[in-house]
Amino acid sequence: MPCLHPHHPSHNFKDLKFPIGRSHIQEIVINLRPATIADLNLLQYWDSQPHVIASNPNDKWDWEVELHHKSEGREQLIAEINGRPIGFIEITDPARDDSNYWGDVAVNLRAIDIWIGSETDLGKGYGTKMQLALSRCFTDPLVIAVLVDPLASNSRAHRFYERLGFQFVEQRWFGNDDCFVYRLNRADWHHNF
Repeated sequence: MPCLHPHHPSHNFKDLKFPIGRSHIQEIVINLRPATIADLNLLQYWDSQPHVIASNPNDKWDWEVELHHKSEGREQLIAEINGRPIGFIEITDPARDDSNYWGDVAVNLRAIDIWIGSETDLGKGYGTKMQLALSRCFTDPLVIAVLVDPLASNSRAHRFYERLGFQFVEQRWFGNDDCFVYRLNRADWHHNF
């Protein structure tokens, strides 16, 4: 029987396959593409789902307006697996965002908002994979940190962001929403990813 120790000189990992049952583990590959008006019905449907409403109960998106409104301080994306839409990501430059959602903030930050659209796609690791949006944020070498603002009551989201290296900053009200603000600094992102 061949030696399977990774440091053995005759070992070649690329030839090993580890089947589970009759199938092999497949890596989940998420693609991000710009959200367009063609996504209107999908986004309206997702926005009506109980788990999405629970994560953002006081924010009503007018998707027809949102999808037509282009802003230098905002990027709206659809996350897909094999061409199947699974979620929505919004990346904003909070200092330049014309909605002024974050108020007065430092320059060289980004903020992200992530949703999994269908409840059947929750708990499958897709949210973690969708964090490739962090790479997109940090592509700009001037960006020093990324912010998120889950509801204060959403302990599942808190654990999720903490696992990714985000640090709690403050509890803050955004309109009628009591939120926790988390921050991921560039140095921590490089360390964790």
